[in-house]
Amino acid sequence: MKKQTSKEQKIKPGTSAKWQPGTVSNMADERRYEEVLDKRRETILAQAQKDYDDFLKNRTFRFPIWQYGQPKGKLFRVECEDNPNFGETSFLEFDSGRTAFVLIDFQIDFCGEKGYVDVMKYPLENTAVPLLATRKVLDAVRNTDITVIHTREGHLPDLSDCPYNKLLRSKIIGKGVGIGEKPKGGIGRLLVRGSKSWGIVKEVEPVEGEILVDKAGKGAGGLSTLYPTLRNLGITHLVIVGITTDVCVNSIMTEANDLGFWCLLLKDCTGATDKGNYAAAIKSTKMQGGVFGWVSDSEKFISALNDV
Repeated sequence: MKKQTSKEQKIKPGTSAKWQPGTVSNMADERRYEEVLDKRRETILAQAQKDYDDFLKNRTFRFPIWQYGQPKGKLFRVECEDNPNFGETSFLEFDSGRTAFVLIDFQIDFCGEKGYVDVMKYPLENTAVPLLATRKVLDAVRNTDITVIHTREGHLPDLSDCPYNKLLRSKIIGKGVGIGEKPKGGIGRLLVRGSKSWGIVKEVEPVEGEILVDKAGKGAGGLSTLYPTLRNLGITHLVIVGITTDVCVNSIMTEANDLGFWCLLLKDCTGATDKGNYAAAIKSTKMQGGVFGWVSDSEKFISALNDV
């Protein structure tokens, strides 16, 4: 039997049409695709130059209407701390209709007695201290059209979504009691969904209409619905608070920044198990002109909300 050549092969079984090889394009060897991309780059760089010139005059990172369209809510701007090389205070402008107030992991396990952090013997005052300032901001935000989103870290009851190395380390630092186990005198199994210790503390618990996102890790990318939720709501700017500053808060802020969200961290509304780690996390956020975003505090933010 004669072997069928590639040119004689049919496009679909049972049809008589023959396939055709690809032909050389007029653009193939001239890299003209890159010329098309160059025009897009030139447009973006021209806009960046325009906004840079505006920043030098007003010290404000304005809400980019050219990128997102007209505001859905009211524009307001928040005073931010000095970043290296800025030389003076800067401001970040928000559209209230495209802003989310994100409260990260205010759970018993991280800031309450007999929870995960308590079992690890870290001072609870380090992680519970932001509760009062956060509550004030939350009360103020609830009087606006800003979206409120809460997150909880926790694992399935069978621990099938908990990496084994994380589980083992937790048992070692807890001196025999780790994730999935109930400590002596505790109120539930540590970091397990459905456990009382996994729940959000009463001081900042969600109310009707607010969004609650569960995540199986310190960050949220790939382990939760946080970012699809933000995209579906048309959110562009995030005001981030929560615990712990150097772990879950930093992880989510880093992810969100890489995804193009404009992130503001309220430093008195966040805390870490170690004060040195807290200070380092705040400093790292502000480095390189704000490598992960901007830093402000509850008083400055509440003051800005008076314009909303």
